Amino acid sequence: MEATDRAILRELVRDGRCSFTDLAERVGLSVSAVHQRVRRLEQRGALQGYAAKVDGDQIGLPLTAFISLTPIDPAAPDDYPQRLEHLPQIESCFSVAGDESYILQVRVASPLGLEELLRQIREAAKVSTRTTVVLSTPFENRPPAI
Repeated sequence: MEATDRAILRELVRDGRCSFTDLAERVGLSVSAVHQRVRRLEQRGALQGYAAKVDGDQIGLPLTAFISLTPIDPAAPDDYPQRLEHLPQIESCFSVAGDESYILQVRVASPLGLEELLRQIREAAKVSTRTTVVLSTPFENRPPAI
């Protein structure tokens, strides 16, 4: 990837609402050149979208947890993401190496909500779980070192 494209990505990661005019100024290109490059980065999939960050406390979902999934039957099909995609409390699903097959990042309103979600996960996926509750988040969603 070219240095100019990397600079554009760095700026957009820092401020996804940056105008093409400001972006052009920051990377030293014309507005039309920046617009073309951003469109190409989107088409190639290097730039996958723009999202708003929300505060879990403010939206009534203050409890974040990581749930590790281990198959009860190792011969069972590895279709856990499909079995769990209907649960909106699951923010991220990571396939991992090790004893567990997947680690889920979830956000819920309360310990009771977490308990209910664990029941739903175990029932839908037929897995055993191990849960780690997040106490605080010094930082998250750091941009990659582009």
